[in-house]
Amino acid sequence: MTFDVQSSQFNDLATQSDRLLQRTQAAANASATPSLEDAKITKAGKDFESILLGSWLQQAENSFGSVPGGDEDDDAGSGKDQFQGIAMQAMAGSLTASGGIGIAKMITSHLHSAADSEKAGAHAKPGANSTTISGRKET
Repeated sequence: MTFDVQSSQFNDLATQSDRLLQRTQAAANASATPSLEDAKITKAGKDFESILLGSWLQQAENSFGSVPGGDEDDDAGSGKDQFQGIAMQAMAGSLTASGGIGIAKMITSHLHSAADSEKAGAHAKPGANSTTISGRKET
């Protein structure tokens, strides 16, 4: 009888340790996922800022890149516009990589808070806290 009780206790402990191991593995997997999600959000913010800066720089180059009264035909080389576009995107990428002007940080912060609220909403009742980007409640 004593052997049966000890065997039963051992089985209970083994079951509890298996459950604990499964929870630990699930928590480790869950914590690994946000880091990948964080990297994607950060990349999206930096990419957006880089594209926006590239567009602004290209527009500035087009506006101020020619000399008033200069001959337009001198500047019209083969592929000049394409090379200028590539140069402006490269410059924008460098600006963003060195910290940019703060747009990437704002976008990343907003996307992180949206992702966090989405995760929190997933744990709440479905549809109970459904809002749009503008903050208005959906019906």
